[in-house]
Amino acid sequence: MKNIFLFLAVSAAFVFTSCEGPEGPPGEPGGLVYGQVFETTENLQYDSASATYTSPFISFPVEVFESDVILAYRYEGSEVVNGTSVDIWNPLPRSYFYQDGTSDIFEYSFNHTFFDIQFVIDGNFDLTIIEPEFTTNQTFRIAVVPAEFATANLTMDDLMQGLQIDATDIEQISK
Repeated sequence: MKNIFLFLAVSAAFVFTSCEGPEGPPGEPGGLVYGQVFETTENLQYDSASATYTSPFISFPVEVFESDVILAYRYEGSEVVNGTSVDIWNPLPRSYFYQDGTSDIFEYSFNHTFFDIQFVIDGNFDLTIIEPEFTTNQTFRIAVVPAEFATANLTMDDLMQGLQIDATDIEQISK
């Protein structure tokens, strides 16, 4: 009987003894990348072949994957809220009624690939009559968001909070 207990004790010692091996390689530095936001100011040029205004193609400064979602916003100005000036950003596409009493409508939209983005103004009337304030020095923010994080109808503030990005962190895309 003593031999059985001795055998069980030795067996238990082998079974319950943990083995330690060499440590694995260190992980990559930094946290998870939830997405990135970039800002660019563009002059849209009239394209008579398509009867639209278009920006040049703007290359993404980061790698964009097939599963990523591209969101774009147009700067509309700023307003004072509780004594603080805040920016107004409208998500694209965005339609505008051009003149009161008419059915003239134009729309800001965008096209993109995995490499670049282009902004477009399209409308149901002769766009050459719209004022330069709609085509010159237009500021856009572009967000590259992983698909699992993206949801519909994000405001710029919702997006910035969700991505944990401050306005000072936004990279300007150089031309």
